[in-house]
Amino acid sequence: MTAASTPKGARRRQALVVAAAQLLAEGGFDVVRHRAVAERAGLPLASTTYYFSSLDDLITAAVEYESRQELATGRARLDELAEHPRSTEAVIELLLDLLLGTGSRDGGAEPVLLRYERLVGSPRRPYLAPLMRELSAELHQLLAEIFARSGMEVSRERLLELIALVDGAVVNALIESDPDPRAAARRMLRAQLG
Repeated sequence: MTAASTPKGARRRQALVVAAAQLLAEGGFDVVRHRAVAERAGLPLASTTYYFSSLDDLITAAVEYESRQELATGRARLDELAEHPRSTEAVIELLLDLLLGTGSRDGGAEPVLLRYERLVGSPRRPYLAPLMRELSAELHQLLAEIFARSGMEVSRERLLELIALVDGAVVNALIESDPDPRAAARRMLRAQLG
């Protein structure tokens, strides 16, 4: 039995993952360091290397944790759509939450910018590639299910077009220093789905 498989070890490992995910969301890949994660988790510095073989492994666990939390929240909210199956606005807001993160709800470019920096920066971390492909497939499946349950069947190609539309609107808004890139993406989706 390894230390991570004991209840205390599992709690410590999870605390490190959650701390790393929080740091990643707040400041991107560059702020996720052994010391910062240990301090955020309230654990000794050595615990980061005890429970994770490398910083890459810790970052991978953090990315997976954050993404799976978002997917789980999206799946739970999918049930809400059953109550308002034809609500285009509800579908748009759920899509934006999944594509831009719930931190984008209050406006402001920072949470969206940090999210896009992480997404664009992930290819520079080849160790993340298999996980990113897996998470992307799960996200696309969930988005397709959202449309289907809302009575708006979309093909895979159309789904990819809508994602690209959101990405383009967001990147353009960020380039133009638009204070609310989510609003720019919302306008584009309304024009396409309304």
